[in-house]
Amino acid sequence: EHPMPALSSDHKAFNPDTHVSSKPTRTGLPSLPLALGSFAALSAGILGPVSGLDLAGAGSVLEAVLVLGATVGFHELGHFIAARSQGIHVSKFSIGFGPALVRVQRGEVEYALRALPLGGYVGFPDDDPNSTIPKDDPDLLRNRPVADRVRVVIAGVVFNVLLAASICTAQALTVGTVEPIYSPGVLVGEVQRGAIGERAGLQRGDLLTRVGPLTVPSSESSLSEVVDLISENPGRQLALDVVRGGEPLSLAVAPAEQPDGRGRIGVALAPNVVLRRTKASDPVTALRLGASQTARLAGVIWKGLSQLATNFQRTSKAVSGPLGILRVGADVARNDSAGLFQFAALINLNLAIVNSLPLPALDGGYLVFLILEAVRGRKLDETVEKTVMASGLLLLTSLGMFLILRDVVSLGGQLTRLL
Repeated sequence: EHPMPALSSDHKAFNPDTHVSSKPTRTGLPSLPLALGSFAALSAGILGPVSGLDLAGAGSVLEAVLVLGATVGFHELGHFIAARSQGIHVSKFSIGFGPALVRVQRGEVEYALRALPLGGYVGFPDDDPNSTIPKDDPDLLRNRPVADRVRVVIAGVVFNVLLAASICTAQALTVGTVEPIYSPGVLVGEVQRGAIGERAGLQRGDLLTRVGPLTVPSSESSLSEVVDLISENPGRQLALDVVRGGEPLSLAVAPAEQPDGRGRIGVALAPNVVLRRTKASDPVTALRLGASQTARLAGVIWKGLSQLATNFQRTSKAVSGPLGILRVGADVARNDSAGLFQFAALINLNLAIVNSLPLPALDGGYLVFLILEAVRGRKLDETVEKTVMASGLLLLTSLGMFLILRDVVSLGGQLTRLL
């Protein structure tokens, strides 16, 4: 099995009771067809950094844990229902990883709730040495036609998308959906003392309407356009059109060159945006608003993934581990019920989208192997498939551990500052 991540995914998992697969192969790799699991936290982690830590927010932390656990559970429920509805043998259904808190046997399935709600898996008896099911049983997962196995693999993603859409629809009916309305310019937040921006005359609350040749648009991309322009012009004088207290000002700034060759002016910028809340008056309107909200959040995730892939060095710091995700969820739970709806929908969509990527050990990776099998008309070499999937699993597990350690260091630093 695997730890969840901030950006997480679905994978075949190892047996959490023995810390090895239920049946080790002769190469020592986990027996991959045994389980479909989810690294929820890694999949959920393109959320960006959240500042602040409220030590009194135990209730909101619990809400975030419940959201994360429910997301994982619903994902695994999709795999489980898809398998059982087709008569495929299932041996285990587990939410969480680590020591089992509750374990119940019902028929051929063992249901378990484990200590850490950061992942989950559905286990199959295909490679279980203790299974009494014949290896040639047509209802073993590996003996089913490709189409049946495809339905099992994609069901987790489908369930998460449906849950996200349902959450957004429920939000529209109750507290209302939130839509950002952008105006021209970007806002100056914190100004670092002694930095280039302060020396140029910038102050907190200033509105930048033009930076160099760029007239700042009223769009979602305005902030990234300004940041890119500043970072790409170290040492070059940039004229600034500023609005302060309703009065126009003209300033100029030359970004300081950093060791990586990028420019920096030492100010925090934010989009010039207000949030408009719309509450549905009937179910049809709620469905429309919910669909729109779901599509918007999915777009945010795709944009984050694209930025991560094309500019990993700059954007990788915004990838969170499990602790970081819980901190984000706790923060929004404390401040805004609508934000908690969006957090829940975002986690589900992130888990679905990341798991759909055609990478080893993710649902998308398994799907690629099934498509290749269908095209070839025969199964792929088992050793090759297991080696590729195990390598992907090792990479994702390592990434998850790294993110957890980084979260611990980050939280430790915040605690030190608070104390």
